[in-house]
Amino acid sequence: MALSPDDIRAAAGRLDQAEKTRKQIRQLSLQYPGITLEDAYAIQKAWVEMKVAQGRVVKGHKIGLTSKAMQSALNIDEPDSGILLDDMFFADGGLVPSDRFIATRVEAELAFVMKHRLAGPDCTLFDALNATDFVVPALEILDTRVERVDPETKATRKIFDTIADNAANAGIVLGGRAIRPLDADLRWIGTLCFRNGQLEETGLAAGVLNHPATAVAWLANKIAPNGLALEAGQVVLAGSFIRPIETRKGDTIQADYGPYGSVSCYFA
Repeated sequence: MALSPDDIRAAAGRLDQAEKTRKQIRQLSLQYPGITLEDAYAIQKAWVEMKVAQGRVVKGHKIGLTSKAMQSALNIDEPDSGILLDDMFFADGGLVPSDRFIATRVEAELAFVMKHRLAGPDCTLFDALNATDFVVPALEILDTRVERVDPETKATRKIFDTIADNAANAGIVLGGRAIRPLDADLRWIGTLCFRNGQLEETGLAAGVLNHPATAVAWLANKIAPNGLALEAGQVVLAGSFIRPIETRKGDTIQADYGPYGSVSCYFA
């Protein structure tokens, strides 16, 4: 690790302040040019610990950057992950308070609700399916507490910035029809994603590592060295299979999953 414990705590504190004040901070990758992926996850962990100390409750995990295109764009070869907290869950068809966020975008994905504890290493897709209670359509609300483009250098955000920023996670909406994990070929579940009635994006769940349960197994293996596992009852967002849709106050987002129902929210 390149950063000291003090650097890590300071960076987490600045992210926490950025979220509360809705004022983005400078890219951590510019402030700490030697930052590593390990440092970025340490900052994320320190920030989540701050939130838990403030009364938040961990409810699950999100997986991001599961598509080859996104990985190539960021010059990485694996997904990233973040933590879902209790105040991130919004009702299907409900209101999302725009003034809580800075620059929201929405993605469509499948959420896995765990039935049993899933602990790595050596988890497979089949272990992930066996440990899952049900799978449900979901929207993920992204936000960024870190500047996307640095005003001075014009440098764009790096993977370290995104991971430290809790993998850009801000909210989750669960909806549609709950599916038992073996009752459908999850790879072929698709969505039509609309903003204000206009079709913006479409995608198939196979876009997530060829099978979204592969992402769940990846996460269980990834967090195992830290003594962590996916716990029963936790929600795991397996990764988006559409490009993010920019949203503003007044926008309605609806993802139509065909026979598996739809999930929507309104940015009030």
